[in-house]
Amino acid sequence: MRASIRRDEEAVSPVIATVLLLAITVMLSSMVFVLMQGALTTVEKAPPQATVSVRALDNGFHVVRITSLDQSIDPARLEYTLQPANRSVAFPMGGQVSDADVYGVIGSNVSFHDRDAGYSVTQGDYFVIDSATIGATDGTWRFKLVEKTAGVLLVDVTLPAMR
Repeated sequence: MRASIRRDEEAVSPVIATVLLLAITVMLSSMVFVLMQGALTTVEKAPPQATVSVRALDNGFHVVRITSLDQSIDPARLEYTLQPANRSVAFPMGGQVSDADVYGVIGSNVSFHDRDAGYSVTQGDYFVIDSATIGATDGTWRFKLVEKTAGVLLVDVTLPAMR
């Protein structure tokens, strides 16, 4: 007696196999999307906000100190202007805080001093303005500081008159 082994050569139909492969592909791609969705969305940072104090010194200088700043800012993103309120000067003095003749320089008309030397503008940093040299001692000059990328006016103060 010989035993006969019956072999079934048929498998899952091609239509069902295709549907299963498509379902697995859709499920895997949606899982990858859900996992990566957090990395694809960008969060907008709020524009920076600052407060300053201004002091006139007896030696002809004004000191504009940043008393509060809610985030540190790259000096290359900040632009300052210094102009009399009556606009008698044809063009305002100004430039970037990161300029070589402003950042950390002693003896220039306007200089910025980074208190923590971290090449960032933070609370406690200050500007020194040689008001006697540029003629800003009468109390009509305004100092403005603008964050360029967001277009936000951070500081707009009037320099007090010198005695």
